[in-house]
Formats: sequence, structure tokens, C-alpha cells
Amino acid sequence: MIITKTPFRISFAGGGSDLAAYYEKYGGAVVSTAIDKYVYLSMHPYFFENGYLLKYSKTEHAEEINQIEHPIIREVFRKYGIKGVDFNSSSDIPSGTGLGSSSAFACGLIQLCNAYTERYINKEEIAAEACHIEIDVLGEPIGKQDQYACSCGGLSFIEFEPSGSVTVERLFLPYDGYRRLSGNLMLFYTGKSRSAGGILSEQKKNMTDGKKTENLHKMVELARVLKKELLNNNIDALGEILHQGWMYKKELAEGISGGAIDSYYELAMKNGAAGGKLLGAGGGGFLLFYVKEENHKRLRRAMGDLKELPFGFDNKGTSIIYYNRQSLL
Repeated sequence: MIITKTPFRISFAGGGSDLAAYYEKYGGAVVSTAIDKYVYLSMHPYFFENGYLLKYSKTEHAEEINQIEHPIIREVFRKYGIKGVDFNSSSDIPSGTGLGSSSAFACGLIQLCNAYTERYINKEEIAAEACHIEIDVLGEPIGKQDQYACSCGGLSFIEFEPSGSVTVERLFLPYDGYRRLSGNLMLFYTGKSRSAGGILSEQKKNMTDGKKTENLHKMVELARVLKKELLNNNIDALGEILHQGWMYKKELAEGISGGAIDSYYELAMKNGAAGGKLLGAGGGGFLLFYVKEENHKRLRRAMGDLKELPFGFDNKGTSIIYYNRQSLL
């Protein structure tokens, strides 16, 4: 039996610049952090040596790899020649909520399969493989930031070069800076989950629109400014940067925001939030706000019908938390 644990992520600035349609022309950059909410994947030999028993949001019995319905499982198993396994997945957070769940799953599965086949690759290599599976093999219209944030963990400034290479720079803050940063962030679930594909596909098409491209330029610059402010321990700068970024992001594609989401955002800004954004591609999921601690109770009352998700930061990224080689023999 082998078990992996992979964090979800929240993105602060620069989201959208990790799409190839943008970074291959201009280069991109984001600031994001992994959080202490996880997807757990486990695997051990199946009684039927050539079949598959897969348990995630549904249960699959497959006799050969081409019969596997879950696309990420099918293609990662194909890459590593995995067969005759009993696979299980469980998660702290539902999928489709803007926290990078599919990429966390892909990174955790690649980590799991490497351990199962007694191989080792580092965390940036895991992220690169996850990008290849999701983007190149499966053709998902997504970017690269989630894979690197979830695999590597920590608070990071991630750059995307026109060549396709990715650089992950960990941002190390004083203890007080980390405490204030994590203590001033609040997450609220909008009650809606969604697939990012449609919104991201439209966003990709809109890269030919001059105004929308200019907005992404501004969002990348916000990521660079935020990096500097955080390293200078100016944590409160995050509020205004989140707000500016959200105003730019709403103009990138139809469906990113909407009536209820806009109403909640305006309500939060009137009740102590300095800035915020909807996480992920848009349309639903979690609203993130930067709120000084003295205003937390006020904001909770104002957002009373939305579920709050308390969270902290994760610094490890994807990891193996249980390995029993004897069970694999």
C-alpha cells in the first residue's frame, strides 16, 4: 500500500498568464500558495492481477487500460504501465471549486505511480509531467500554474517563459509576515461548482482582443508588484492587489463573474474586506478575501449564508505519507 497527499492551491495574482496562448508570446507570472487542504490517493495490488478497481467519485471495474473512464487515471497508468491495482481517492474539497483539484489529483497520481514502480522524480518534474498529461495528451484548455503550485507547495512566484520552461521561486517571509498573511485571508464557498474548460477556452480565444490582452499584461505586473511587497513584509498590499486583479480578470471572458458573485463581493467590500477574487477560472467555487482580523466577525455575519473554509498554508507539496513495500510483493 502506498498513499500520497497533495495540497490544493489558491492564486493571488497573475492567473491566466499561465495559458500558452499568452505566455508563448509575452511570458507570464503568478503568485500563489499551496494550502492545507488535500487530495489523498492510495494504491495496492488488486486481487485480479490484470484488472483495475478504481474508486474516486464513482467506482470503476476495468479489465484493460482502454476501458478506464477517468481520463487522468487512464493516461497516467498508461505512461507508467500500471495494471492489476486497487486505487482509491478521497479529498478535503469537492472538485470544480477553483482550488486546482484536477491538477492536484494529477500530481498526486504521478507521485503515486513513481513510488509504485520504484522510480524517483523531483517535484518540478512531477508538475511538468502533470502539465503534459492534462494539456498535451488530454487537450484540456488549462494553464500550468496549478500543477507547479500543488506539486511544489509553499508560497511561490512562478514564471512561465515563452519557451515553455517554468521557474518556481519560493517566497520566504518573516514569521510575522506569514502569520499576518494567513490570518488575514478568508475563504467562502459560493455553493456552485463548475468546469473551468468553457471559460478558459473563451479566454484563450480572447487573446486576440487587444483590451483583454492588455488586462493580462496588467495582471502579470500585479504579480511582480505583489512579490516585491511580500518580500518587503508589506502584507497589507495584498488587499488592493487582489481587488485590482479581480477587476481586470472579470473582463477576460463571459461567465467569470455574475449577479450573485458580484453581490457577495460588494457585500464583503462594505464589511471589512480590503480586496478579494473568485478563485479558479470563474463561474463558481470559492471567494477569497483579504480581511484584517479585527473585521473577521463583521464579514462572517455579512456572508452568513455562505460556508466559510478555515485554512492554513502547506509548505511540502505532494508527498508520500505511507509506504509499505511488503504489501506490493
